[in-house]
Amino acid sequence: MQNPGEIDVEDLIEEETCVFTLSNLNYVKRTPLDTYKSQNRGGRGIIGMQTREEDFVKDLFLASTHDTLLFFTSRGKVYRMKGYEIPEAGRTARGVAIVNLLEIDADEKIMAVIPANEFREDQYLVMVTKQGLIKKTDMTSFANIRKSGLIALNLREEDDLISVMTTDGRDEIFVATRSGMGIKFSEEDVRPMGRTATGVKAITLKEDDYVVSAVKIDPEGQLLNVTENGYGKRTTTDKFNLQHRGGKGLKVHQLTEKTGQLTGVLMVGENDELMLITSEGVIIRLRGREISSYNRDSQGVKLMNLDDGVSVVGIAKISEEDIEEEAEETAAEAEKTEVE
Repeated sequence: MQNPGEIDVEDLIEEETCVFTLSNLNYVKRTPLDTYKSQNRGGRGIIGMQTREEDFVKDLFLASTHDTLLFFTSRGKVYRMKGYEIPEAGRTARGVAIVNLLEIDADEKIMAVIPANEFREDQYLVMVTKQGLIKKTDMTSFANIRKSGLIALNLREEDDLISVMTTDGRDEIFVATRSGMGIKFSEEDVRPMGRTATGVKAITLKEDDYVVSAVKIDPEGQLLNVTENGYGKRTTTDKFNLQHRGGKGLKVHQLTEKTGQLTGVLMVGENDELMLITSEGVIIRLRGREISSYNRDSQGVKLMNLDDGVSVVGIAKISEEDIEEEAEETAAEAEKTEVE
């Protein structure tokens, strides 16, 4: 409990929106949003982070310096930090190894980071694993996390946590697999469970297949599929019937040797700006409206030209409205400074 007159360190930290970047080898940093705004957009690609040859940027999101960031690991544990506790670094800087900030084990990888500014009973965290299991736990279960972390879900030996999302208990979930299958079902099919539960089946997998993405359906958005060889498309969610959790699903993408396997799926709107991340750490930026819409079983179109041996390893999005709002604020502040 804070003593009267004692200064909370958070009160001394300016609240601002930043771009948080996480690499595959667990390097993390935050960068002022205007650093990314100033870069050229389109098909040229920019280096978003200097990485080792075997490393690449795998997650990029917006959050406030005052938000609580929940770090979920591949082994099903969760840790927390404040946004301002992530060291600031330039656009091309590698960042700081997460092991220097969190007490994670050597075999743990950060699979998802969820920004949160409140923890309510009517909000849930839905977790999906590589082997097709899903679990839903209310947010209050994550309000008090000790520095050494907590178990977020109890994983089987051969399984990994691959996706975490916030929901309101009535959302629809879409789960996609590497072989191009996907299933859409109601979150109400998944009963709330305690932190240490294992979960229930989200999708029945074919042999050698595994889950690559799980997203919350936005009725006004479309599903964006991207393959490892740089092919992609948008598909309206009504192309997928609402099924019961645990089924085999429907074909999401017509995969061929040319397209490669499915890298991931996102919910996008026309005004969203997308970032495709390659195995070399290069980022290409596209707007949602620049990607054509096709039926669910089509191959899509080439989104990115790749050199031999290079593949698309991740996809992320930033809302264009967030960027424009930040740009307007920056311009207004600059104008105010000039007047003074």
